[in-house]
Amino acid sequence: MPQMTQRYAPRPASDARPDLRSDMRGDLLWGLPDPETQPSFYAGVPLKRLLAWLVDFVVVAILTAIVVPFTAFTALFFLPLLYFTLDFVYRWATISGGSATLGMRLMGIELRDRAGQRLDMGLALLHTVGFILTSATMLPQLLSAGMMVVLPRGQGLTDVVLGTTAINRP
Repeated sequence: MPQMTQRYAPRPASDARPDLRSDMRGDLLWGLPDPETQPSFYAGVPLKRLLAWLVDFVVVAILTAIVVPFTAFTALFFLPLLYFTLDFVYRWATISGGSATLGMRLMGIELRDRAGQRLDMGLALLHTVGFILTSATMLPQLLSAGMMVVLPRGQGLTDVVLGTTAINRP
């Protein structure tokens, strides 16, 4: 299991001129593990996030199927709205309660803020809003998935905006 430190180890200076990008990353994401010096925190996270998303999709689909009969099947007329509403409540409740959805917990990952702490209720709300907005249209969704594969911390679009990231559970 990776060990979370209060502050990750600073990068060695390669020359006398400091690298602005690493300075900015150190200032903005000071509590998160460095992907270069502590790669075990980020190993396999993009794939785990995809699998967690599939698990969460199935969970919310089952919740939706359970709710529909209680509406005398009138919910079928606004099924996408019902699904997104249940998805929103599910994600906000699970992320604010343990910094991870059920799928993330199953995959052994959790969300952390820029200080390395678990997400509180307010940041979980913002993360959920960002996730729902990103998921609602194809282009931001593809951009976010591409960012998770390319960026060293595996951050999606919402993560970059909020300064959060998913790590392997310490």
